[in-house]
Amino acid sequence: MIPLRDDIPSYRKPVVTIGLIVANVVVFFLELSSKGGFENSIFQYGAIPSEVTSGIELTSRFSFPIPLTLFTSMFMHGGLFHLGGNMLYLWIFGDNMEDKLGHIRFFFFYIICGIVASLTHILTSPNSEVPMIGASGAIAGVLGAYFIRFPQAQIWTLVFFGFFIRVVRIPALLVLGFWFILQLLYGLPSLGSQVSGGTAWFAHIGGFLVGIVLFKIMRKYP
Repeated sequence: MIPLRDDIPSYRKPVVTIGLIVANVVVFFLELSSKGGFENSIFQYGAIPSEVTSGIELTSRFSFPIPLTLFTSMFMHGGLFHLGGNMLYLWIFGDNMEDKLGHIRFFFFYIICGIVASLTHILTSPNSEVPMIGASGAIAGVLGAYFIRFPQAQIWTLVFFGFFIRVVRIPALLVLGFWFILQLLYGLPSLGSQVSGGTAWFAHIGGFLVGIVLFKIMRKYP
């Protein structure tokens, strides 16, 4: 299933959501044009679990404060599909959560969710030497907040039935609930394994759960 849009209007311009999308796109093209090369930029600014847990850089070629990679990594992507998919989700669901939280609180909500998501992945793969990049952990936080705030919202979703493709309206409760279940189904079997690459499923899980909790806390204080 690929969400296309929702039916919840925004009553103020989502300047932070737009700004985050622009920032992610700009950073991606900076990665591509990096003098050190695309892969080197990922190793320099991506969050590498073994570096975060040990405090020791894997190589002296890259000099960048390790704790800051928890922030920089959430603006980096490994390809156009990675970038495009994340930005689609951020555009569909981010504007409504920014509407409810306000511009400043939504910005901090997004950043906190992203950092906690990264730490969740690091806790489950502390020895991994594969850089973690992408906005999906922070966006998972947005999805978690949307899940409890707009469960009955209708999501126009692209659904594949074998060779047939249809656009159908599905409640957000089902779209996001199905998304979260998939993260669990893929993530739980990876616990304790030595495989360190691929998708950071627990970043998604951690981001989604902290998004629910953080939104409940933030909405109590107008």
